[in-house]
Amino acid sequence: MTNDKGQMTTLLQKSPIHRTVLNNGIVVLAAENPAADIIAARIFVRAGSCNENREQAGLAHLLSAVMTKGCDGLSSLEIAEKVESVGASLSADAGTDYFLLSFKTVTLDFAEILALAGRILRSPTFPETQVELERRLALQDIRSQKEQPFNVAFEQMRQVMYQNHPYSMSVLGDETSMSSLTRADLVEYHQTYFRPDNVVISIAGRVTSTDAAALVEEVFADWQAPAQALPILNLPEIKVEPQVKVKPVQTQQSIVMLGYLGTSVNSVDYAALKLLCTYLGNGLSSRLFVELREKRGLAYEVSAFYSTRLFPASFVVYMGTAPENTSIALEGLRTEVDLLSTTEVSESALQAAKNKILGQYALGKQTNGQIAQIYGWYEILGLGIDFDTKFQELIAAVSAKDAIAAASKYLKSPYLSLVGQEEAINRAIA
Repeated sequence: MTNDKGQMTTLLQKSPIHRTVLNNGIVVLAAENPAADIIAARIFVRAGSCNENREQAGLAHLLSAVMTKGCDGLSSLEIAEKVESVGASLSADAGTDYFLLSFKTVTLDFAEILALAGRILRSPTFPETQVELERRLALQDIRSQKEQPFNVAFEQMRQVMYQNHPYSMSVLGDETSMSSLTRADLVEYHQTYFRPDNVVISIAGRVTSTDAAALVEEVFADWQAPAQALPILNLPEIKVEPQVKVKPVQTQQSIVMLGYLGTSVNSVDYAALKLLCTYLGNGLSSRLFVELREKRGLAYEVSAFYSTRLFPASFVVYMGTAPENTSIALEGLRTEVDLLSTTEVSESALQAAKNKILGQYALGKQTNGQIAQIYGWYEILGLGIDFDTKFQELIAAVSAKDAIAAASKYLKSPYLSLVGQEEAINRAIA
């Protein structure tokens, strides 16, 4: 249906979210939640590190760091004063698949901070001094990560798994790419991707869907999309070629990491892999924790993760262990993952994993900020706001046969990344 301003509006019966598309292409999502006198908003742009050239890795991150440091008519200090004078919060961030501008205010000040966010989004000035400062800070972060064994292990895992695909790089880029970025690069990236038909604004709090859409239109109605089309994302194919990578480091523990190329969030196997990850490595009751830490005392830490991504995501299990236990820890991890392909998970264990993942999911939608985040995220990934309900249904529907089939398909041939004392890690792969 359309409202009196010619906006297209749909309301999904199963969702508390109203979705409105403005005439300039901005998608507005609104969830009315009158419980507290607070409104949270998330402004998503389809412009993450996947949209960078490899030589400019870290560009989206640098843009997020500098974006709130000056906009048309306002300095960094003036922006900070406007936000802090009303007790609001405002920040920017960049991920692999999107850029995000977040803010939260009391209801009375929402219109004012939304207008400020609009100026920042549309007209950042990228002051040279701020670009230089944030680039230096990013380089410090990159160097700092090289001193953390887990980050070193994951970095070499990611690079060998994804090769020339953007997922191979940290959102920070590396020292070479970050050092070469200029203000002109930021301006070009902003002009290319920051346009109304590439934006989702998700709002949750004490505001009606009608008022939320009207406030967004008031701020953004004069923002018109340029005539040229958005660049087509032409990414290289990800080829599965499992390899072993080792990095000798003088440290008190070894990091043993196995990585498997999984699927994107759009795959029919996504829910089964998500559930297997929870069963394997999520929390103190997980299979890896119980078997390898509690029963065998091998692990300082042990876990698994499988991110939700637009493109095939890595399914990773890892352990921090004493150097003398590196070989047996690697064998233990391999054994536990391999079991998923040969032995069906029991109905009780499968149900426990479902209860855990769905319980954590429900707890992750309590605050206005969390609500705005999750629905905006689904929209920007192209899943639609009804994926909130669909995700829960998909998880609930996974059977033991689905789980073993997914494990047999994806969790057979791991990439291996080892970081630790040279003798220990070499012995493990001998």
